[in-house]
Amino acid sequence: MRAILVVNPQATSTTAGGRDVLAHALASQVKLDVVETDYRGHAMAVARSAARDGIDLVVAHGGDGTVNEVVNGLLADAGGDPARIGPTPALGVVPGGSANVFARALGLAADPVEATHQLLSALESGRGRKVGLGLADGHWFTFNAGLGWDADVVGRVAKRRGKEASAGLYLRAAVRSYIRPPLGRPELTVRIPGEEPVVVETAFVSNTDPWTYLGERPVHLNADCSFETGLGLFALNGLSLPTVFKHARQALLTKSNQRGRHLVRHDDVPLIRIDAVEPVNFQVDGDLVGQRTRVEFHSVPGALSVIV
Repeated sequence: MRAILVVNPQATSTTAGGRDVLAHALASQVKLDVVETDYRGHAMAVARSAARDGIDLVVAHGGDGTVNEVVNGLLADAGGDPARIGPTPALGVVPGGSANVFARALGLAADPVEATHQLLSALESGRGRKVGLGLADGHWFTFNAGLGWDADVVGRVAKRRGKEASAGLYLRAAVRSYIRPPLGRPELTVRIPGEEPVVVETAFVSNTDPWTYLGERPVHLNADCSFETGLGLFALNGLSLPTVFKHARQALLTKSNQRGRHLVRHDDVPLIRIDAVEPVNFQVDGDLVGQRTRVEFHSVPGALSVIV
């Protein structure tokens, strides 16, 4: 088996020693090349070349941003068309970031050493699974994408975050983005096949659950959402403090389905379209993509093979 290990040396939990241990362990089972990323988009370029060269496995060692780049590289030649997905290298993940939402959703250990053992065991026994992905405006996402408040938070964090990220940083960014939204609060119109359009102020689209983590605590928005179902929508048509506190509390304290008169929630849907009256921030897997006035979110079942 030919494999490439893609390492983001700037990720929160990656170290040179950890990289060497991981590379040595993998090299005992596969013919391995190691690439350290040194610019934005590098992981995507490496994964795209791996797919074109017929590599069997690409292992991403970094945070969710690194994983997202690798996924988008592996599927780049599909051109955003699920029908054009051809033979693609399998994906392996060894967490190295601050949240590692995708890895945790797969049941991988947060500790890189433990996750390495899991990966080696899966390779020995040939274990793997197909996972569904989301596709939004040409960008593949593994766990979440959104328009509005959450994207504002992501953008604010990106301007301030160095190697050391923290839950406190995200909380401060959430409060500041709530008090002073950088682009205001343009109305968002959500359209789902078979449903009446609804107007909301912020919208989260999930491909799995939990949506993210606050430290070690999972944040649940669409508890029934998984890699085997369609997309989940969690949107609020009001952002008063009582509404925000109510749903934040539900998200942190329970995995049960959220309810509320200001909540618009759907599970297992194949397509979601969101239109904004003015440009709003748009994020994918915790990475700010830019500003949009319209985004279509598609569920793509079984898009990728993952070694777990």
